[in-house]
Amino acid sequence: MNPTRYIAKQIYLIFSIGLILSGCSHNKKVDLSNINVDVKIERFDHDFDAMRSKPMVQQAAYLQKQYGSFYPDFIERILQVGSARDTAYFKALQQVFAGKPYNDLKHDADVAFPNIDQQNASLTEAFKYIKYYYPQKRLPRVYAYISGFQAQTTIGDGYFGVGIDLFLGANSRFYPSLTNAFPHYLSKWFTPDNITPRVVEGIAREEMFPEDDNDKALLNKMVYNGKIMYFMDRILPDVADSTKIRYSTEQLKWCQDFEGKIWGYFLQENLLYETDYQKIQKYLTEAPFTPGFGEKNESAPKLAVWTGWQIVKKYMDKHPDVTLPQLMADKDAQKILNEAGYHPK
Repeated sequence: MNPTRYIAKQIYLIFSIGLILSGCSHNKKVDLSNINVDVKIERFDHDFDAMRSKPMVQQAAYLQKQYGSFYPDFIERILQVGSARDTAYFKALQQVFAGKPYNDLKHDADVAFPNIDQQNASLTEAFKYIKYYYPQKRLPRVYAYISGFQAQTTIGDGYFGVGIDLFLGANSRFYPSLTNAFPHYLSKWFTPDNITPRVVEGIAREEMFPEDDNDKALLNKMVYNGKIMYFMDRILPDVADSTKIRYSTEQLKWCQDFEGKIWGYFLQENLLYETDYQKIQKYLTEAPFTPGFGEKNESAPKLAVWTGWQIVKKYMDKHPDVTLPQLMADKDAQKILNEAGYHPK
């Protein structure tokens, strides 16, 4: 588990701004009544803060027992204050607890999250959907922590961690000073409503369906990302398309209006089988817009992700007998494209 790498890779942030659902079968609900799942996000941030008032050795032992491998991961890889195997890091923690930055951040986190009931409810429903499609899936425990803006999410052995200091709300007083790490086009998605989609997408990308490093062609990356987005369609049926892909409503409409031109550009420029990441990265990564598309920078970013999503939806519309697990296990991007019959006008 590498939180720094993870947040860089998974900075696909989500914002709920209204229900824009596709009209096909992708958002049909299923019967979850017999699925017994109850998610309670565990407040590691509260238990960690108790180290200020309780004997550190005693509380550290409690945290080790209660949170397992997450505790040393947090100390060593997120806070980076030393090894959890000895007590030398206690001095660093005392300095952290005594400092104004930590106390200001803790104050705002407590204000933003006096409880986490809404997130518990939405994660419970999402995890039920995962269990519906993947009955044997071992669901992780979910921990809330304060990272000092180091890692929005982390995933490890049996856990998924949520850095709530990077979900305080788009207007948090802290984010304007973090523009080098998190420009506004990213931090505007740092809202409490984003926690559940972040967890679902993180589990999908990092644990259930990690991308094959050998799939270097743009088409493979398109279809891979399209499958992740379709997975989110099924697991988060009430979440807006704009939320899942982190587009404004204007950017989503732009993609819909210019869908044929976007696809035509990929074909004309012979990009589908391009493997040079320097040439294709601008179609896959987060950005305020896609350079070279549209006037006045109104284009949407991640056009290959959006296009891959449309290809996969078209494929699944034409193959109603294909289950979600079958789709996610299918590594043949060319076959999916061919059988989708994707020819937008």
